[in-house]
Amino acid sequence: MVTFFSIAVDAVAYGMALFIICIGLSLMMGLMRVVNLAHGAFAMIGGYLASYATMQLGFGYFAGIALAVLGTTLIALPLEPLLYRRIYGKPELMQVLMTVGIAFAAIGIVNYLMGPTLKTIPLPPILATPVDLGFRSIAGHRLFVIASGVVVVAALWIAIEYTTLGVKLRAAIEKPDMARALGVRTSAYFLGCYVVATALAAFGGAVGAEFLPIEPFHALRYIVTFLVVVSVGGAGSILGSLFACLLLGAIDVTGRYLMPDFGNFFFYLCVIVVIFAYPNGLMGRAR
Repeated sequence: MVTFFSIAVDAVAYGMALFIICIGLSLMMGLMRVVNLAHGAFAMIGGYLASYATMQLGFGYFAGIALAVLGTTLIALPLEPLLYRRIYGKPELMQVLMTVGIAFAAIGIVNYLMGPTLKTIPLPPILATPVDLGFRSIAGHRLFVIASGVVVVAALWIAIEYTTLGVKLRAAIEKPDMARALGVRTSAYFLGCYVVATALAAFGGAVGAEFLPIEPFHALRYIVTFLVVVSVGGAGSILGSLFACLLLGAIDVTGRYLMPDFGNFFFYLCVIVVIFAYPNGLMGRAR
């Protein structure tokens, strides 16, 4: 029972960390129709900035996370009008080549500035201390990651489905010419979606560093995992991404606990089965 509870908590926390990072990629691929393979680079930059802020600058954990999200957003912001805006609506191969180039450039710069070593983000006492739930104790950081994921799910769902902003965003993406004719500034909404996706990647890279370690090749090492999550959940679907992350997180963590010699076998087996049964993802729509 103790083992089952430990696996369940780790699986949910890992799944939520994946979700915080992957939902931005899902929004860009599903709503903006952009295959952004540089998404993992923004998560990597967020983790590095959080580590630098806490280890070298002496910031607290939460201040370091906030600085990482702000810094990554400011770094990525000029790329949207300069580069990303040129590939909206273009063939996927062009999008892949450009965003892969951004990822490799980020890897080279990070490796030069920060060095090739693994980086850590020290936890504050409130997150490092186990939380007593009465029947079991849970690591505070696990609860923080889970709570962060729940907040992100609720905020995105409400913003996209139940606000005027979300309606205009969907209109700008689905029917850009008609939206512009009605006075909607489509470029501003595209920029806003890009900024939100980048900020979430940075936030997920920082809070999920315990599950996805921060090192120079983070951007390439985990981008396949991020793409798999989006494919299984269905691009553009918030709930689909959430279910995919929780499912794949549970499969991956359980496999590593019980049969570590199999590595990622069960993770990708689950992916094959789901994609075979649901070619458009769990909650994806055929286009």
